[in-house]
Amino acid sequence: MAAVLPVPEQLPVRQAAHWSDRLAHGALLLVALLLLVFLALPLATILLQALQGRQGQFVFLANFIAYARTPALLQSLWNSLWVSALVTLLTVPLAFGFAYALARSCMPCKPLFRGITLIPLLAPSLLSAISLIYWFGNQGVLKSWLQRLGVSEIYGAPGIVIGECFAVFPHALMILLAALSLADARLYEVAQALGTSRARKFFTITLPGARYGLISAALVTFTLVITDFGIPKVIGGNFNMLATDVFKLVIGQQDFAQGAVVAILLLAPAVLTFALDHYVSRRHTAMLTARAVPYAPQRAPLFDAVMTGYCVLIACLMLAMLGMAVFASLATFWPYQLAPSLRHYLLGLVDAEVGSAFANSLKMAAGTAVAGTLLVFCGAYLLEKTPGGRALERGPLAWLRTLVRALAMLPMAVPGLVLGLGYIFFFNAPGNPLAGLYHTVTLLTLCTIVHFYTTGHLTAVTALKALDGEFEAVSASLKVPFFKTFWRVTLPICTPALVDIARYFFVNAMTTVSAVVFLYAPDTKVAAIAILNLDEAGELGAAAAMAVMIAGASALATLAFMGLAWWVERRTQAWRTLSR
Repeated sequence: MAAVLPVPEQLPVRQAAHWSDRLAHGALLLVALLLLVFLALPLATILLQALQGRQGQFVFLANFIAYARTPALLQSLWNSLWVSALVTLLTVPLAFGFAYALARSCMPCKPLFRGITLIPLLAPSLLSAISLIYWFGNQGVLKSWLQRLGVSEIYGAPGIVIGECFAVFPHALMILLAALSLADARLYEVAQALGTSRARKFFTITLPGARYGLISAALVTFTLVITDFGIPKVIGGNFNMLATDVFKLVIGQQDFAQGAVVAILLLAPAVLTFALDHYVSRRHTAMLTARAVPYAPQRAPLFDAVMTGYCVLIACLMLAMLGMAVFASLATFWPYQLAPSLRHYLLGLVDAEVGSAFANSLKMAAGTAVAGTLLVFCGAYLLEKTPGGRALERGPLAWLRTLVRALAMLPMAVPGLVLGLGYIFFFNAPGNPLAGLYHTVTLLTLCTIVHFYTTGHLTAVTALKALDGEFEAVSASLKVPFFKTFWRVTLPICTPALVDIARYFFVNAMTTVSAVVFLYAPDTKVAAIAILNLDEAGELGAAAAMAVMIAGASALATLAFMGLAWWVERRTQAWRTLSR
């Protein structure tokens, strides 16, 4: 009998890295360097500033202790917490009802109602505050209604709560609509066969299935409210919140140490909610399996009528906000001469020199859309698809991939006001070689890209993960450089996602206030900041006109991006059409 000899264990063949892999390493290192310089270092300077005194000496926790001993600042913290909680309790159920109507009823005009709810995304949050002043302010149309409800005035907490509900409604709706659209029809069929009532199906199937969506919507809503600056600034009056405290301490009192302390406090709830959302998402189990049957709502005349009435009510409230801003911007002299005229538009564009600010906004938005889309998509591609990027999972450079992933997700937990304050401390520091960027449109653009980086990154990663890795594997086996595969295969297939990312960057750059409120100079002022200045000057009509112009520009840009998406889909997505 022949002896069975043990087969020696074969060691993996170590292949020499292709030169394009080293290029991918270098490109990913460049992305990491950009995120470190324009995100991590500015945030680190806030912490450093909070631990220093007015003369730059190290004082450790003295600034935090001084903050805790200031009753007015503590009151602002309490105001921010309870207002954010109240807005969350109001907005999430309202958005859930609207999402439930869109996903689970057969009501008519669903695209129309869905489009109306997107109005707050196209305008700065200041628009809702301005509209509320015209509706319920000292010379408001419906001021007497507030008095009948026992509310003395709209300024302060009442106006902030109503304005924030309007501003954050579409954010909560998008999350909840996505949660309700993923339903297995088999569960409802079994419940129907067992004679289960509609109410019991709602509480035993629908709510458990949308549990993660509800939690995520609540966390996002709370974070958006507690970090918003525009609405409390315009309609808050003497009702102080953390976001307005940061502005007053830094701009008004030049107290950078206390401003840094408040910024850290403002950052803490955002980081906490982000961490909680990440924890919940990891424990969430899939409700839609491979054998699931898509849910299709059945016609129920009474239920559909109730849902239609509810959506009409919400849509009318949305249109009332926008409509009042448009009407007030055209009124000659509120409330005494309401004849339409372009006086406020001329006042804003010519006399107040907002025309240059509007041009700066368009320039910044275009730069954000182009540069932001390029940076986000290339960074995501280097992480997900390049052989060099995948090689970083193991080996001495594994830390680089982890670092880029962490930095890409960090902006989601950083409020724009905090990021802007970090840019002041970092780029205005003596001896910084990048100090020349301070007060330039370039820095405003970079700050906006970093502020909204995470959403674009997740969109790009989602599109890239949908592609089979065989494309890159075949290219690597044929010694084709990764950038040729990127240009000829990946980029054409993912072009629709790039259009969506560019549209997201453009619209948010047009409407953002908090991220750039600390960074502009007189010649680099943007339109959203000009609205704040007009409001402070008492020119509320001109402020309304500028808000309407921003909303109009965002709407036109959205239509243009929709047309571009249609053209791109026809030119690059023909492979999706089945040949006949």
